[in-house]
Amino acid sequence: MLRTRIIPCLLLRDKTLVKTVKFNKYTYVGDPLNTCRIFNELEVDEMTILDITASREGREPNYKVLGSLVSECFMPLSYGGGITSFEQAEILFKTGFEKVVLNSILFSKPELISEIAKVFGSQSIIVSIDVRKSLFKGIEVYSHSGSKKQKVKLLEWAKHVEQLGAGEILLTNVDREGTWEGFDSSLVRSVSEAVKIPVVAHGGAGSIEHIADVVKNGKASAVALGSMVVFQNKGMGVLVNFPDKLKLNQALETN
Repeated sequence: MLRTRIIPCLLLRDKTLVKTVKFNKYTYVGDPLNTCRIFNELEVDEMTILDITASREGREPNYKVLGSLVSECFMPLSYGGGITSFEQAEILFKTGFEKVVLNSILFSKPELISEIAKVFGSQSIIVSIDVRKSLFKGIEVYSHSGSKKQKVKLLEWAKHVEQLGAGEILLTNVDREGTWEGFDSSLVRSVSEAVKIPVVAHGGAGSIEHIADVVKNGKASAVALGSMVVFQNKGMGVLVNFPDKLKLNQALETN
């Protein structure tokens, strides 16, 4: 098992997997079930599935597709996208998901965190925070797959969701998502130092060195990977894979 959690983060669009760049242009990756089977063979410890159109379209999770994924995947799964109620989260837990990922609904219904945590525990809740850098206003928080700017300050929002009962934060840098350019470790560190719960860095990974840097310098508790686990390399074709675990542990050890 890896010393630091390295989590494939797969994007669901309709019934297929895609990979976006800065939450916009997307590339078809493949069938979710086949991809899960490959990650089973690669002995991945954990995986996150995000439906990137559910909240924008105002629809609930596709339980049929998700149920099929749970039946095929051997690793713990978390799911986000279109969750707006305790009842929907409950269905997902009963389906077999270990964690739910909440984002857009929290800006109108933040108490949903506490409602779920009271029954299923804080460890079952990941709060996703999507950020972009503004030329004049600094870091800004977005929801609905990066389409709606929210009037909250990043660190205040992170502390608030922690107080409500979130178990961890998935911090996505929209400006770097899908770019292979590396993480903004100073951004990740600012959130990691502001809260006591784990912060999962997401957006920009292109190498094992990038992963080691955000763990060491960004104080990330875990790292979520997108492009690195679905493409051969930047600008190359689809290839579902996972970084060499020995090399990962060595890089994290030396840091």
